[in-house]
Amino acid sequence: MSIKIAVAGKGGTGKTTICSLIVRILIEQKNKTVLALDADPNSNLNELLGVKINGTIGQLVEEFKKNGGIISSGLFKDQIVQMDIHKIITEGKGFDLLVMGRGEGPGCYCAANNLFKKYIDLLQENYSYVVMDNEAGMEHLSRKTTNSVDYLLIITDPTPRGIMSAYRIKQLVEDLNIKTKKSYLIINRLENKLTKKYIMELTNNKSLGNLDQEINSIDKRLIESINNYNLTLAGVVNNDETLLHLELNGNNIFNLDDKAVSLNQVKIILKRLNLI
Repeated sequence: MSIKIAVAGKGGTGKTTICSLIVRILIEQKNKTVLALDADPNSNLNELLGVKINGTIGQLVEEFKKNGGIISSGLFKDQIVQMDIHKIITEGKGFDLLVMGRGEGPGCYCAANNLFKKYIDLLQENYSYVVMDNEAGMEHLSRKTTNSVDYLLIITDPTPRGIMSAYRIKQLVEDLNIKTKKSYLIINRLENKLTKKYIMELTNNKSLGNLDQEINSIDKRLIESINNYNLTLAGVVNNDETLLHLELNGNNIFNLDDKAVSLNQVKIILKRLNLI
């Protein structure tokens, strides 16, 4: 049975970067398989993972809509859908990637959505972990991906407006009736107010981190907002210039130095949540 991790957040919070870091960390676990599922219409997770996509679920649904799911060569519609999904899965080094793509045009093609959702659900069970990069509106998660997740990780920037948006995303998931076992907040791009000793211990893998120390590095007004919205903080990820240089140089997340602070902070968060 797979562990499903949904990563969400409003645009500009670094959600996709955090998602790619999670994928990298998870594939380093021995004998574990990872499916990365890009459910953000912007569809750029593949760039950070260093692979080219073979197509999207959105494109398949549109084709299905145009031809009405015509049966060819004696195959049933569900068999065609299953084959088409396997054709667009991109194989990476230690992971597979499935891209949802943009939603369909005017109107809802429910028959196609239900068929694709059925086989995407079946596909996910073949992996140890499923990591889903979602848009803030969670459209794909509710309509084509799954009705339940084990971990919802909401990424926010260190602003009151960001905390409010995180709360709204959590509420939206509940309104969409998506069953979530555990929900956590991650504050990303925090200015470095942690001690140099703490950072050095992280990058040298000599510490599992200290959540209280991280909380003390956050503006008290943000902590008040987190508490007022009844959100559970899993940890922080500081501004990391190595990530900026990585993207400016056109490199992928697997080229990031093992001692990068951001990588080790995400690793600590996953350990806190017993995901690794």
